[in-house]
Amino acid sequence: MASGSSRTEGASRTRLKAARLGPRDVLHVGSAGLRSRPVRVVLSALGIAIGIATMIAVVGISASSQAQLMRQLDALGTNMLVAKPGESMFSGQEVKLPKDAPGMVGRIDGVQEVGATGDLKQSVRRTEKIPKDETGGIAVKAATERLLEVLRGEVASGTWLNAANGRYPSVVLGRVAAERLGVTGPGQQVWIGDRYFTVVGVLGPMPLAPEIERSALVGWAAAQQLLGFDGHPTAVYERSTDASVRQVQKLLAPTVDPRNPQNVDVSDPSAALQAKAATEGALSTLLLGLGGIALLVGGVGVANTMIISVLERRHEIGLRRSLGATRGQIRIQFVAESLMLSGLGGLAGVGLGAAATGVYASSGGLPWVVPLWAVGGGFGATLVIGTVAGLYPAVRAARLSPTLALHAA
Repeated sequence: MASGSSRTEGASRTRLKAARLGPRDVLHVGSAGLRSRPVRVVLSALGIAIGIATMIAVVGISASSQAQLMRQLDALGTNMLVAKPGESMFSGQEVKLPKDAPGMVGRIDGVQEVGATGDLKQSVRRTEKIPKDETGGIAVKAATERLLEVLRGEVASGTWLNAANGRYPSVVLGRVAAERLGVTGPGQQVWIGDRYFTVVGVLGPMPLAPEIERSALVGWAAAQQLLGFDGHPTAVYERSTDASVRQVQKLLAPTVDPRNPQNVDVSDPSAALQAKAATEGALSTLLLGLGGIALLVGGVGVANTMIISVLERRHEIGLRRSLGATRGQIRIQFVAESLMLSGLGGLAGVGLGAAATGVYASSGGLPWVVPLWAVGGGFGATLVIGTVAGLYPAVRAARLSPTLALHAA
């Protein structure tokens, strides 16, 4: 009798332990709900995919544009400064730079190259029959031979001004000026002042000197002999070593006009490209926020899908509970299902965003750049949102009573 009671007490102490779910088991039960409702899965994952694709595309396009700007800055350099005449402090009128300003600038320690332009009063037209007031916004300038080297520009067709052609009625057109005049290449003629000038070259883009793109450039000697140029430069361009840029910037105005350095304006053309790169970053931050909102909307869609899934699968939940599944295992099942749903959307979104960036970059001639931190961060965000979106439905599923769930089914 005593032995029977001891066996009863031992049996009462023995409790059934729920089987543990391994990683393969979690993957199997979590994917079961997705496999049974493929259309709903696609539609739910689409919201996540759109949000991630927006974020990846915004970051990728911005990074590609910034990479292109950085390439331009590396190619063009940030060591060029421009000195132009400002306004007199007393008369308020624009002053003139000394004729020997380019030579004086060339003697500053650290300066490597110097070029200059001088504004001319004449206009450039396709023929003499076109009225003088129809200038097309094209300026006529005298240019020194070293100007193209200082600007690091390229001649798209033809040749640049040199010691030979710079003494005769020859002209080099900026890219925009050539388009407005209808000049397609060297050999054609344009009317400047009271005579025809032969086009010897057409320039390519000038990012650091957009005013040159809208100009017709005549040799310094020819401008003085044929167009009455007084020899006073209106812009002095200089290149210095990277280490001496700031020092040259301080000395440039006093060197150009020692008597009135306050009348000289000194600027850094590369600052415009640097500001543009910063603007690209600020705009991408704004658009990235919009992509984050789209991602949150996708997360709400996932949560809604999971809640509906719990309601529709009450019989399955009750049956699993009655067969011994614990509440923790039910929670793991639905959280895993939500994670897989969000993960599928995240993978699709990364692919779509990278593809959109590639299309934009190839169409604009930009380098294709998709930062790894954006891919990792975007996909990680989908997993976080998937976890959060699946928590409430998982808890709700785990709290269902097996008896009531089977009875309701």
